[in-house]
Amino acid sequence: MDAFTTEGFTLLGIGLTVVVLRTYIRVHAIGLKGLQSDDYFMWVVAFAFSMETMIAYMVSHNWRGLANSSMTDEYRRMLSPSEPEYRLRVNGSKTHIVGWCSYTLVLWATKGSMCAFFLRLTDGLEPLVGRVRVGFYILAATYIAVTSNILFACGLPFEKNWQIYPDPGNACQTTVSISNYIVTVVLNILTDIYLMAIPVPMLLHARLRTAKKLGLCLLFSGGIFVGTAAILRCVLALKASPPVSRSMLPPCQPSGYVTSDD
Repeated sequence: MDAFTTEGFTLLGIGLTVVVLRTYIRVHAIGLKGLQSDDYFMWVVAFAFSMETMIAYMVSHNWRGLANSSMTDEYRRMLSPSEPEYRLRVNGSKTHIVGWCSYTLVLWATKGSMCAFFLRLTDGLEPLVGRVRVGFYILAATYIAVTSNILFACGLPFEKNWQIYPDPGNACQTTVSISNYIVTVVLNILTDIYLMAIPVPMLLHARLRTAKKLGLCLLFSGGIFVGTAAILRCVLALKASPPVSRSMLPPCQPSGYVTSDD
């Protein structure tokens, strides 16, 4: 098993373990019937994270990390639809679209769980409850915007998202689409900022020891780290896909799957 696969499934295992332990603690404390919407949101996160990890595995091992991006014009013209690599790139492009959708579902389902948790935390505390409800509307609107951009920024026909020749344009190359990265990163950060702004004012005015206030503020401000990681991911991903020519890639296996030697 290669390092990428090991890391991906290790992180998935850690994530699922956290969700299971969280659910166990909640059920032990309040019973199965006492679970709230934030508890169910976390299982949506677990499902989406599992799907995202499996898709990443497929892209890496089934489609060799190939898609309809990072190709010179000459390379595109010379690549015949009858060649195994053509099929790998088409299937890789299709899988990347599903991968982007599962990735955004992980992010926004996590935000939904946090917003639902804040709803419990601020129960009866106006106007904080109103801010949380507005947060749900913001999350719904931004999730629709991000998903719509992933699916429709390329335009019609939808098949352009995996078109090889002629070059369909950057918006149709899901792996390096500037539109996908910018829209997702910007809306991800903005929603994180809004969510962080909900509990911090309440904590600052709470009658708690300063050290505990700072600790809780730090906990609820974890979105700063997530936002920073999202920006770095965007920059690194866009810089990691220079155009290649036919001579720069190893020959594809007829089956389309990675062998043990790869």
